[in-house]
Amino acid sequence: MDAGHSPRSAVPLYDWMNRIPGGLMLVPLVLGSVVGTFFPGFLELGSFTTALFKDSALPLIAVLIFATGMQITARTSGPVLATTGTLLLTKSLVPAALVALAGHLFGIEGFLGVSILALMATIDNSNGGLWLAFTGKYGDERDRGAYMASALNDGPFISMLFLGASGLADIPLTAFLAAVVPLVLGFVVGNLDPRWTEVMRPVPNIVIPFFAFALGTGIDLRDVVTGGASGILVGIVAVLLTAALTWSGYRLILRRGARSGIAIAAATTAGNAVATPAIIGGVDPTFEPYVAVATAQVASAVLVSAILAPLLATFVLKRQGGLTPAEDAEPQPAPARGTA
Repeated sequence: MDAGHSPRSAVPLYDWMNRIPGGLMLVPLVLGSVVGTFFPGFLELGSFTTALFKDSALPLIAVLIFATGMQITARTSGPVLATTGTLLLTKSLVPAALVALAGHLFGIEGFLGVSILALMATIDNSNGGLWLAFTGKYGDERDRGAYMASALNDGPFISMLFLGASGLADIPLTAFLAAVVPLVLGFVVGNLDPRWTEVMRPVPNIVIPFFAFALGTGIDLRDVVTGGASGILVGIVAVLLTAALTWSGYRLILRRGARSGIAIAAATTAGNAVATPAIIGGVDPTFEPYVAVATAQVASAVLVSAILAPLLATFVLKRQGGLTPAEDAEPQPAPARGTA
């Protein structure tokens, strides 16, 4: 066998996963949710088994973030910040403002059996791991570095801010700093020694399946079933609305043209959003009657968005001629001021 050729797989698991949009993360995520729901004892065996399959998500995501920072050069840091700001505006701030407006129109009980609490918890955050997995395949340094938008919208902070809860709505500066330190350190090391950048380049394909499985173990499929049709509706509405907004941001603000469909991969809901209704209900008793149903609906929306958003992003990219692997997609200079 030639050194330059990969060995043929008897069972091409990797290729099968890659045929599914976001499959490198999505397939392990679903498998993890199955194991966490029906075989939780496996995750409690202890030692390396528990460490890898249950508790590894945060450390492995941190490694991925560090490796992502290494891919950002001083030349591309400006576009990274612009992309981050655009995603934060279109995926979090504008959607949260729209849900708050809906709350004034319909009351906090919402409409069609979906409370404002469930909508807010679902719509204003994003799955940073899936974003990194998708942009690792189809995006470039600007897109991967924009994971910082997920660091900012992670947790209940923006939801509490827009729902007008207590002083806990203030985003702690330390939480934000802790989220971006690995990226900054990776940026420093990568720019000081490009050799390290090359060494760390394979990291995404190595760590994404493992942290996705660990994240999946925290999704109880019984909660997804409990959420039922209303939870599926919440997920679909959240994906379609934020997909339109993020795509528009890439298209109109960043001028990414045919590659604007990449932004749709941000139209997801992070797994930790399942805890947001309970947190908000504990802060503001007005929302307490809606916590149980909202939690089930958000759990359903997490899974729906993890499946629907990458599929929709891939469809739009293919339709608009922008479905190009990341290694072939070179960042294009921004258009001159005054040009279309």
